[in-house]
Amino acid sequence: MNIRQETAADYSYVYNVVKTAFATAEQSDGNEQNLVVALRESRSFIPELSLVATVRGKIAGHILFTKAIIGGHTALALAPLSVLPAYQKQGVGMALMAEGHRIARELGYHYSVVLGHSQYYPKAGYRPASRFGIRAPFDVPDENFMAIRLNPAAEPLNGVIVYDPAFGI
Repeated sequence: MNIRQETAADYSYVYNVVKTAFATAEQSDGNEQNLVVALRESRSFIPELSLVATVRGKIAGHILFTKAIIGGHTALALAPLSVLPAYQKQGVGMALMAEGHRIARELGYHYSVVLGHSQYYPKAGYRPASRFGIRAPFDVPDENFMAIRLNPAAEPLNGVIVYDPAFGI
């Protein structure tokens, strides 16, 4: 497996990966692939944090981190993470998160927030966001709204996350 930054030549492949990955997901609005397109065109887009995982030259997964604001501080929102069904449960998603977190630290980001499966994301270090003083702008169970401190020296935050308008929140 190889993880690299997404390029414009990958866009149509990534669109299909995201659409296929979420077609059978427990929680999906069926619009995740269009969210990726909208986020790429937003001011929150960080090209270095739009990554693909390739297996034998084929794109098997994609992850996107975009800028969000929490209590006046810039943080990251992980959304979405997509892995083709044939490659799920093989470490692709975890590898994408690990590389994304590494790059995010290098770029100076201190936190990443995710709304996701309470059994999956904690394996990558995510914990309930409330532990870091981060609140969602909508009602969500604490175990599904999570954050990770990318920089151990980062100060705790206190505030409601403000997502890019592309999220429609």
